[in-house]
Amino acid sequence: MTASAAGNTTRPVNTADLYDERGEDLASVSLQFQSLGGRSHFSGPVRTIRCFQDNGLVKSTLATPGNGAVLVVDGGGSLATALMGDMIAESAVANGWAGVVINGAIRDREAISQLDLGVKALGSNPRKSAKAGAGEVDVDVVLDGVTFRPGVTVWCDPDGILVER
Repeated sequence: MTASAAGNTTRPVNTADLYDERGEDLASVSLQFQSLGGRSHFSGPVRTIRCFQDNGLVKSTLATPGNGAVLVVDGGGSLATALMGDMIAESAVANGWAGVVINGAIRDREAISQLDLGVKALGSNPRKSAKAGAGEVDVDVVLDGVTFRPGVTVWCDPDGILVER
């Protein structure tokens, strides 16, 4: 299996090796996301959500078949409320998601660290978010100047996040 292979693999893809192989074909997120899930290396096709302090769309999306995808959530960088907790993360595992990247906070980080799910987030906060379902699904989102388009491949590991341009 080559480093450019997407999805769940038996051999983890290291982002440093992948960048050495593909270079400027990939965008690198310089914002320092924390690795919080039980899976340190994950990749897959991007699905997106843009929301702010409301995890209704995150919950409903992760309750659908993920087919090895990575959900990228632009929560506006807010650490005021958590956009995902252990029950939503457990739903993601049960539905076959490879991982979640959240430009915002999670909660239940100890429980999430035990799940077979890749999770990158800015931090944690025990405070619940709103549940109205406000936001947008499967739209381009920009994190740290890097555009995530639905369907392109993203790779994540402890070194960082790379996405196809």
